[in-house]
Amino acid sequence: MLLESNKVDFILRNHEPTLTSEDSARVRGESLSSGAKAILYKIQDEFSLFVLAADQRMDPKKIKSYYKNQGKKAKKTRFASLEELNTLTGLAPGSVPPFGKPILDFDLYVDPSLLENTNISFNAGSLEDSITMQLTDYLKIANPVIFEFTIDNEL
Repeated sequence: MLLESNKVDFILRNHEPTLTSEDSARVRGESLSSGAKAILYKIQDEFSLFVLAADQRMDPKKIKSYYKNQGKKAKKTRFASLEELNTLTGLAPGSVPPFGKPILDFDLYVDPSLLENTNISFNAGSLEDSITMQLTDYLKIANPVIFEFTIDNEL
């Protein structure tokens, strides 16, 4: 396991299946904002993984703007379908961990909303298993590109 091989402290919890970020926060007894929500999103012909605090929503306009500023095309964007998510990851919605390469073969982007936490929690490849770990360890291992891609208003 990636966390163990990097000698990272984490808490693994087994719990009732959680289908939403709100359910996950409730069973963990944690704030919604400490949850790391991972979303598979298609830009042009390529999928990437976007991770944000669970109390936030993605802003596709900010993603398009970021890509264009990087000299990349971003005219066509959309969320992955359930079938694509299953085909590309083998995972159910809500169970995707917030890790790109080498765990999942996608470029990884993190919104600064997640950086407001000391610890983060996420479902770990299952709707019944969660991991909680220090944010600093997550950033060191995941090595994401960080830019703002959430809607300005909180839910």
